Amino acid sequence: MSRLYGAQSMVAPLRRVLVRTPDTAFGSADPARWHYTATPDPDRARAEHAAFVALLERAGAEIIRHDAPLADRADAIFVHDPVLVTDRGAILLRMGKPLRRGEEEAVGAALEAAGVPVLARLSGAALAEGGDCLWLDERTLAVGLGFRTNTEGLRQIQAALGAAVEVVPVQLPYDQGPVACLHLMSLISLVAEDLAVVHSPLLPVPFWELLRARGIRMVEVPPGEYAAMGTNVLALAPRRCLMLEGCPVTRARLEAAGCEVLTYRGEEISRKAEGGPTCLTRPVLRG
Repeated sequence: MSRLYGAQSMVAPLRRVLVRTPDTAFGSADPARWHYTATPDPDRARAEHAAFVALLERAGAEIIRHDAPLADRADAIFVHDPVLVTDRGAILLRMGKPLRRGEEEAVGAALEAAGVPVLARLSGAALAEGGDCLWLDERTLAVGLGFRTNTEGLRQIQAALGAAVEVVPVQLPYDQGPVACLHLMSLISLVAEDLAVVHSPLLPVPFWELLRARGIRMVEVPPGEYAAMGTNVLALAPRRCLMLEGCPVTRARLEAAGCEVLTYRGEEISRKAEGGPTCLTRPVLRG
C-alpha cells in the first residue's frame, strides 16, 4: 500500500496537500479584528484560490479539501498552522492566536478522513503554531519561540516526536509585537536541503550560525520584499518553488541560485490577510 502521509521535510516533492477554500468568514473579516490590511473580496478570493490550487495540482500534488464549516474563523484558510504532519501521524497543535482556537480539531478530522491518524494533541498551557515549525531535515525540527509558540508547546512537540527527532529552539525577535504574526517561517523558507530564502536582519545569530554550519546557502530577501512576504516560499520539490507575485528581486536571486520559480496572484488571499503560499497549504505527504 502506498504511503498516505509523512512530511518531515520542507522540500521533498509535494505529493498530497491540504487546502481550504475561502469561505464566508474569510470574505467578511473585520480587518481590525483579524489584523488584515482590508476585507477580502469574496469572489476574487475564491478565484485566486482556485488558480493557486490548480498550480499545486499541475505540480503533481493530490489536493485534500478541508471545507468543514467553521463559523467566525477567518484565518482558517491558513491550514498550515493548526497541525504538524509527521511520519507517524498528525500532531494537533494549540494555536497561540486566541481567535483561531478550535481550528485544530477540525483540521484533525479532515486529515483523519484522508487517512492520517492523530498522533498527539497539545494541551494545557502549551501553545504552538505550524508556522513556527521548520524541518531542517527529517530528524531535525527547528521551532520558533515567540508570541505564538511557547516552551511548553515545544516540550510537548518533542515528547510526541520522541528521541528520533531533535527539536531545536529558536528565540524569535519582538519585531511588531504580539498583535502581528511573526512566525519562524516569516523569516525563512527552505527551497532545498542546502538552500533557503531568509531575511537575515531578524534572524537570531545562533540560528543563522546553525544554518551556516549545516551548509545551507542563504538567498537574502531585501527589506521591501520582506514586507511583501518574499520570504514566504513554498517548495514544490527541491529548487522548484511557488511564491507570491510582486517580489522580483527575490525571484531573480532564487533563479540565479538554480531554482525554477512559479508565482501566483494573491491580492485577496495573501496580501490583504498577510499569509503566503506556505500558510495556505498543509503538506500531508512529501517524498
